[in-house]
Amino acid sequence: MNENKDLQAERYLAGKVALVTGGGRGIGRAIACELARQGAVVIVNYNGSRERALETVAEIEGFGGQAEAAGCDVSDFGACGSMIEELIKKYAHVDILVNNAGVTKDNLLMRMSEEDYDKVLDTNLKGAFNTMRHLSRYFLKQRGGKVINISSVSGVLGNAGQANYSASKAGLIGLTKSAARELAGRGICVNAVAPGFIDTEMTQALPEKTREAAVASIPMGRMGSVEDVARLTAFLAGSGADYITGQVICVDGGMT
Repeated sequence: MNENKDLQAERYLAGKVALVTGGGRGIGRAIACELARQGAVVIVNYNGSRERALETVAEIEGFGGQAEAAGCDVSDFGACGSMIEELIKKYAHVDILVNNAGVTKDNLLMRMSEEDYDKVLDTNLKGAFNTMRHLSRYFLKQRGGKVINISSVSGVLGNAGQANYSASKAGLIGLTKSAARELAGRGICVNAVAPGFIDTEMTQALPEKTREAAVASIPMGRMGSVEDVARLTAFLAGSGADYITGQVICVDGGMT
């Protein structure tokens, strides 16, 4: 009995509702699972792959958590508004927003198409604005809420061949800092997490020489795990981070 009480006490997000965009795979999936382990009801947003989102939901339910999948293209302002309205109707509140949805369309600047530039900015940056814009009114009424934007060290340092991606992630940092100043007076915290080289399907698909060069640039000498990012995100979503806002925290093994 005492052990059960201790376990319940450790779930510091119990009673919270969290929306994780792009929660079907990689870092987003790890974040969704960690929030659920800490007691949050998690809405796993997806656009391209409903199957992967449902796999995340099944994993969460498998360890006793609560989750559901919600399809929405976050780059669509109206669709974001409709999704959030439905969530408020169902749960009465949303307490945590994690903007993780992102795409890459890498190319050298001189070869990058306008379409590829716009696609990355629309999803990675405008998508975060869309969800924040629609949820902020509810956060203001609640006089509280947590927003964690998943940026990247590419937005801090820049990266050759990723002008669009780096611009979107740098823009996300500016959006984070501005929103943090606007919303702090109502107890709403807005922070950014900037992962470095994280061991995911995307990095596993890189050529071996590219992976070796990446690891060589990391002072710790290894790639991070998705859990490294997820644990920090869950901390920022909890009451232990109530006096932290407007910050960009790099999870990069010392790269920056």
